[in-house]
Amino acid sequence: MFYHFLFPLSDSFGPFRVFESITIRAAWAMITALAICYLIFPTFIRWLQNKKMEQVIRDDGPQAHLETKMGTPTMGGVCIVFGIVVSVLLWGRLDEPLVLIAMAILLGYGLVGLIDDWKKVMEQSSDGLSGKHKLLFQFGWGLIVFALAYANGWIEPVSVVPLFKGAVLRWELIGGVLAGWAWVAFAVFVVVGTSNAVNLTDGLDGLAIGPIMTSAITFALIAYVSGHATFASYLHIDQVAGAGELAVVGVAIVGAGLGFLWYNSYPAQIFMGDVGSLSLGGLIGALAVLTRHELLLPLVGGIFVLEAVSVILQVGSYKLRGKRIFAMAPIHHHFEKQGWSEPKIIVRFWIISILLALVALTALKVR
Repeated sequence: MFYHFLFPLSDSFGPFRVFESITIRAAWAMITALAICYLIFPTFIRWLQNKKMEQVIRDDGPQAHLETKMGTPTMGGVCIVFGIVVSVLLWGRLDEPLVLIAMAILLGYGLVGLIDDWKKVMEQSSDGLSGKHKLLFQFGWGLIVFALAYANGWIEPVSVVPLFKGAVLRWELIGGVLAGWAWVAFAVFVVVGTSNAVNLTDGLDGLAIGPIMTSAITFALIAYVSGHATFASYLHIDQVAGAGELAVVGVAIVGAGLGFLWYNSYPAQIFMGDVGSLSLGGLIGALAVLTRHELLLPLVGGIFVLEAVSVILQVGSYKLRGKRIFAMAPIHHHFEKQGWSEPKIIVRFWIISILLALVALTALKVR
């Protein structure tokens, strides 16, 4: 909004030229999102407590959680999403289709998460929406958003191949328009998969928000260099028109995440709920797709992959062999069963996430 209203006045007032800079707008987007979340969370937490909007703890989870986490308010993701949206509205370019696509995924997936959280609280059950209904909405909304974007030419079916100089997979050159629509289906799968992997990771105080922030800042940097002709040429990656504006979105996630972490750090005063995990996971997946670096996502979001794979292996092993691989899945609960303290698990997972993000960034140059 500031760009659209103030930058055109820069001919009359030179300092307004600052709003052309993506780096400055991104920095202020982070500060704005952080300030919003930091300021509104105390009131929101009190409101949730008065309304008894508390997290329902699963009976089949770690027994310690029934004692330490019962009664903690949930749906903190509402404030996170609000902080990101307001920040992007103020500091982003709203004439950039890639930004609008990212915001559509954030809001759509946030809605299904909100419905799921609301159902859990109202029914005092940990079930919420059925997995089938959640997936139906996630795939449906993702398909609508990416199909419209592809049909209008806002996005191209291209995937950058990591580690290989100038290597890109141009889907339409392989199989024409049909392959282009196959890419749309693939993009939706990436977004839905990331959304649910983040949801599985969100099981300990502050565990999910750490890797979310490292993933967001990683894709913010990738977005910036992908949208910059000089940097893209130097790194031998595809330049993506308008991708630089996604840096504002990625950094806004970090700001909102920091504001949330102030209240979610162990012991948590509030949980993000599905409204937070599904929306942020979907947004991370969308950033990967829109920057054409979805093939790098398994490395950047390695913690999310680990959590999701642990559940798949656990369920598959039990159904096929009648035996469990882990003491409990997702894998962070396995380490709890092994006697690791909750803060130790959280910090170690954060460390791994940071290392994976650094390795992923080096992959931009190692070609």
